[in-house]
Parts: sequence; structure tokens; C-alpha cells
Amino acid sequence: MNKNLLGLAPAYLVMLVLMIIPLLIVVDVAFMTSDPYGGFKQVFSLESFQQILYNVDWDDNLVLNLQYLKIIGRTLLLSAITALICVCIAFPVAYYISRQSASRKTVLLYLVTLPFWVSMVVRVYAWVLILSNDGVLESGLRLFGLVDDMDSLLYNNGAMLVGMVYSYIPLMILPIYASIEKLDINLIEAANDLYSNRLKTLYRIILPLSKPGIVAGAILVFVPCLGTVLEPMLLGGGKTMMMGNLIQNQFTISRNWSFGASLALVLLAIVLIFLMLQALRAKRVQAGEV
Repeated sequence: MNKNLLGLAPAYLVMLVLMIIPLLIVVDVAFMTSDPYGGFKQVFSLESFQQILYNVDWDDNLVLNLQYLKIIGRTLLLSAITALICVCIAFPVAYYISRQSASRKTVLLYLVTLPFWVSMVVRVYAWVLILSNDGVLESGLRLFGLVDDMDSLLYNNGAMLVGMVYSYIPLMILPIYASIEKLDINLIEAANDLYSNRLKTLYRIILPLSKPGIVAGAILVFVPCLGTVLEPMLLGGGKTMMMGNLIQNQFTISRNWSFGASLALVLLAIVLIFLMLQALRAKRVQAGEV
């Protein structure tokens, strides 16, 4: 037997037990018939996928239902906006850190990763206290006389965006920092010697060379946002549904396991398509076609 294959056997075994088998179980459940009393029956059916687009009326006719497509669209839109906001915030932060001394870099990177030492539930719930009525934000604005009274900032798309940006922005800062850290400072000095202004240097040198980190950070932020649960639940108040808590509700409250599994497969398909498109684009860039 090949020694390399034997050495990789434990990794393959872990992937088989913790990844491939659970995924096959989800696929199996998605193509089963939902049980009215919860769970599923071992009878092959495509009803769970049909339910994403259609409802069955009293006469057993299919009626187009765009409710779940709207949830999928909202999830994609909010995830993309979150990734874009994270890029806009993370890039100057990462650039600033990369230009500091070695000791200061260590401290600043520690501060960036510090939120990961705290439970995600605590971090998201902190924003509930900040944005709620008589919360930290409203109390502060009232203290300085800027407002007399204001509506709650919770339970809307804006609150969820704030929570997602705060939760995932470290995943954007670190890869961008890694790209900028590798940037040859002599290129920037050469641009200055050739009378290039700061804006042109940014767009002609720094951004193109930092692109791999930006793309990696966008993937690391966008993909987790697709399946986020806490932000819609706590900051959206359950009023604004996203795919993560929609799938959770199917396995817990509704107990419609087949429909929940089909939604999970749709989410997985979206992630795989996104990653495949990015991989194809990277391959074309490497081949010099783009």
C-alpha cells in the first residue's frame, strides 16, 4: 500500500465520519416524505423541493409561492452587503496595522482576534443592549441632548447588518493584512519617486497586490453569513427571516425535517456555486485570460 495514502488515512476517516456521512444523511432526508406528526417517512418524494416554490391549495393544485425565494434573496443580499462593508472597513485597518512596528503589530492583531475569545451569543446579545430602547446608544445620544426620544433600532435589516459586520469583520481583516504584509514597500517608494499621488498609488499598486487577501476575506465573510442564525434571531427579532434560522425552524419548531434538509442542500448548492465561480475566475487570472 502507498505510504502516502496510509499516512492520510486518519484524515480521510475523519472526513468520512464527520463530513461525508452526515451530508449523505441530509441528502437522504431531503428526498424523503415529510411526516405530518414530525420527522419523515422512508418514502421517496420531491415534495420538500417543490415546497420551496409551490404551495398546495385545498383542491390539491400547485400555487406559486415566492416567500422562500424572497428569504433566499434577502440572505444573499445581506451577506453580500456585509462582505462589502467589511472590505471598506477592514482594508484601512489592515493597512494601518501592516505599517506599524513589530511589537505594535502583535498587540493590534491580538485586539483584532480578541472578540473570538468571547461567545458569539454574548457578542450578538451585546448589540441588543446597545440598539434597544433606552439602550446604550439612545441613552448616550439623550445625554448629549441630540435626541429626546427615538424608535428602537432593533428588529430590522440594519440591525442584522450591524451584528453580522461586527461578528465577521476579523475574518476580513486578517487575510487582507496577510496580503498587504507581503507587499514590497519598494514599489510604493518607486511610485512616489515617479510623482504618483497617494490615490493613484492605492489603485495602481496596493489594491491589485492586495486582491488575493480581499477575495479570501470576502469568501470567509460571505459564506458564514449565508447560514447565520443568531443575528436574525436576536437582532432581527425573528421578524426578518434568513436561511439559517429558516432551516433551524424546520428542524425544531415545524419539525418538517425533509423541507429543512432540502433548504440545507439549496444553501450548500449556493455556497458551492459561489466557490466554483471564484475558483474558475482565479484559474483564468492565473492563465492570463483576465
